[in-house]
This record gives sequence, structure tokens and C-alpha cells, in this order.
Amino acid sequence: MNISTEIIAQITGLFAMGFNLFSYQQKTRKGAIICQLFGTILFTVNFFMLGAFVGALMNFIGALRAVIFINKDKLKADHIVWFIGFTAVYLASYVLTFTVLDKEPSVMNFILEFLPVIGMIATTHSYRLTDSKAIRKFGLISSPVWLIYNIANFSVGAIICEILSLASIIIGIVRLDRKKQ
Repeated sequence: MNISTEIIAQITGLFAMGFNLFSYQQKTRKGAIICQLFGTILFTVNFFMLGAFVGALMNFIGALRAVIFINKDKLKADHIVWFIGFTAVYLASYVLTFTVLDKEPSVMNFILEFLPVIGMIATTHSYRLTDSKAIRKFGLISSPVWLIYNIANFSVGAIICEILSLASIIIGIVRLDRKKQ
């Protein structure tokens, strides 16, 4: 990868991070998901440019997921069928990485490329929930696995985004979920 592609990829990731972080400041659920949709689209481009194809695929699918969850009531997006369907697509994308996209099959790659799949399954399940405590718990699954993947693929915006997300989740758990003593 040449230096200008690397710079454009990292700048794109920083803009994606900005949209994701801005989503937490939205007054409505729909506004938050729309901001996350733009962040997800930009992370798709970011990971694709970095050659992190599972990350790109997972974010592309995440953009479709966001559109569906923007229309949650109309599409009954919290139904288990959507969760099963998305999980199947995540797993199929993982397999495509080693077959169609020719990722080198090695134990390390099998593990590393599966991390975003775990993160996406956890996030998709959390989108179905209404209890913010449970959503934060699933965030403790999704954020660390994405953070490891982001570090391995050196996506600066994605690394910072997951660090800030983890900090926010932990603060939320400490502030809101722990029983007052």
C-alpha cells in the first residue's frame, strides 16, 4: 500500500470515528443510528483501503443492519429471524474471506478474522434489546474484540473509537449499573 492510500484510509477512519462518537449525542434513537450508519460506511471504506477485508465486509453488513434498525418498527427488526439472518451472513462473510478473498489460512488469521464476527453478533443482539444495562454488557464483548482487530490492522480512527467506546461503557456500568452501596 502506498503512503497516500494509507493517509486517506486513516483520515477516512477518523471521520468514521467522529460520526460514531457524535451518535452518542443524538436526542433520538433514529438520529443515533443514522450517525452510526455514516460512520459504518466510512469504516467500510477505511478497512477496505487497509486491506482488512473482514472488517470491511462486517461494516458493509453493519450499514445494511443500521438501515433495517432505523425502520425497526416497520420491519420488526427485533424479531429473532433478523438476528439469525445477520449471524448467518456474518459467518458466510468469514468463510468468503478465506475462499474468495484469498486470506492466508493460518491459525492466527482464523482467530483474528473471527473477532469482528463476534463483535457484530454481539452488537446485532444488543440492537434488539431495550435495556441499556444489557446493551452495555454486550458492548463489553463487541468493543474489545474490535479493538484487537483494529490494532492488528492499524486503523487509527477505529482504535481510538473503540478505546473511547470502552471507556464510555465502563463509566456507564460504574455509574448506572452497579448497585449503590
